[in-house]
Amino acid sequence: MADPPVVRLTRVDVAFPEPSGAVFKAVSGASLEVAGSEFVAIVGPTGCGKSTLLNCAAGLLKPAAGTVDIFGTPLVGLNRHAGYLFQQDALMPWKTARDNIALALEVGGTPATEARDRAQVWLTRVGLKSFGDRYAHQLSGGQRKRVGLAQVLIRDPKILLMDEPFGPLDAQTRQIMGNLLLNLWAADKKAVMFVTHDLEEAIALADRVVIMSAGPEARIIGDHRIDLVRPRDATEVRLQPRFHELHKAIWGQLRAEVVKAYGGEIG
Repeated sequence: MADPPVVRLTRVDVAFPEPSGAVFKAVSGASLEVAGSEFVAIVGPTGCGKSTLLNCAAGLLKPAAGTVDIFGTPLVGLNRHAGYLFQQDALMPWKTARDNIALALEVGGTPATEARDRAQVWLTRVGLKSFGDRYAHQLSGGQRKRVGLAQVLIRDPKILLMDEPFGPLDAQTRQIMGNLLLNLWAADKKAVMFVTHDLEEAIALADRVVIMSAGPEARIIGDHRIDLVRPRDATEVRLQPRFHELHKAIWGQLRAEVVKAYGGEIG
């Protein structure tokens, strides 16, 4: 008997009350499954509900209709199996990089000395071995992202939820962070839900790219298998002919939704 999906969203609707008393339906009938060890990227136009789906999987939002199952069990409250990496880092400015990472363990009861020792191991894994005593203002944007990634992964979540994690970074740093993420993911193959506006980034990283329609009442309208060989280099893979074939096919579907989101104002 096959294992159940790590994450299963079934006909999920998400709605929010408006000041007028009306209800805004952000997402309609969204169904998505993520298997163990699978890296799924979610793309779509601005405001289409990509982050909303992540929040449902995290237990931060309760659907108005439909179900969310984690490892085959209905999700009640927060998803304790998941780690969530947001677009904005959550580093405490009065703590060093090492102490920021260690804090993720300390809040769960790990003794401070052990937490700091384990944090130093993670600093090494994310390429910041010599930066443990630096504060957030002494780190570059890419270095802060590395600390944030270590904060999440040190807890060893089974599911990694990532909401535009590399969005604020320049293109070169994004590709470096993409390779770091792929290397860390390859070590234990967590299930990943990765939201991005960057279609090239999605194809370079993921096993599948899921497309959402423009909102309101956004839906999942596409699910593309990315058959590029692993291991991958997030920069070099973009030079492959198959990458360009996939990009053309997916953009052909995504472009119409982006046009809708911008009121037909793009060429």
